[in-house]
Amino acid sequence: MQRDNRVMATPPHRPTDKRDARSARPTTNTATRTAPRRAHHAPPNRPLQAPPPVQPLSEQEMDHLQALLDRVPAPLEPLDVSMLDGFLCGVLVQPTRVPDSQWLPHITDADGRALPARFNPTALHALALRRYAELNQAISERDWFDPWVFELGNGSDEENHKENQNENDGEEGMGSAPPEVDAVYPWVAGFATAVELFPALMRMDAKQLTEPLALLYRHLDAEDLEDADDLLEEIESLEPPADLSEAVEGLVRATLLLADVGRPLPNVLTGGGQKQGPGRVTGSRTSSGGRSRGPQR
Repeated sequence: MQRDNRVMATPPHRPTDKRDARSARPTTNTATRTAPRRAHHAPPNRPLQAPPPVQPLSEQEMDHLQALLDRVPAPLEPLDVSMLDGFLCGVLVQPTRVPDSQWLPHITDADGRALPARFNPTALHALALRRYAELNQAISERDWFDPWVFELGNGSDEENHKENQNENDGEEGMGSAPPEVDAVYPWVAGFATAVELFPALMRMDAKQLTEPLALLYRHLDAEDLEDADDLLEEIESLEPPADLSEAVEGLVRATLLLADVGRPLPNVLTGGGQKQGPGRVTGSRTSSGGRSRGPQR
């Protein structure tokens, strides 16, 4: 599948505070054969070793990842790279770690159906795991990351937006965002797929989940939200994003807020309520209702 003129939507720069924790080289004690054996202890006050930085995927590797996803044979329905990115964030904000073996099948088919024996997913999985590690590092440190959201690349997208807006004219409070903001839909659909498949986060304190979920799910059709009156009310109270950059910033903010709920830092207090989360999403596993297509560039 050809994707022309893809441009990643870059949100406003966020300063980071990265500290270089360097470890002293451990010393080795050599004992003679006749000496009594003693327990070996680490030197006192030794700084902790910082984890090695994760190498982000290059543009060429992202294109290769999309090409590998495009090669997944029908009737399987793989995610595209933007949906994959949102999906990984939905996996990473869960209160307990989701094993790789549970989420990897869903990137090559939304329903997790098995790949045919002739298809070798090794390269595809390796690239997806690298992105997973990169996002995990950013989320763990509550650091800024660049979602894989791509500007829409043809005029028909604006026409589709106008048609959708005309259909929603009778709905109150949903607001109107510029057509370019539609580019975040695949990312949000991927996130929604993850929290539907792995619902532990949605069983946590509903009051804490409502605000960040509203930042994400305002980009979905209201009819896709079930049993979500509080969530819809929160969405109606939000001003629509002014442009794609603001919409992408909302994705990052929402992800980190949800991480505070599902993966709180030691000094972050969260409510321990057990009320189920505000509603669930249906019908959003693919951006077109069928086989996923990669972002236009």
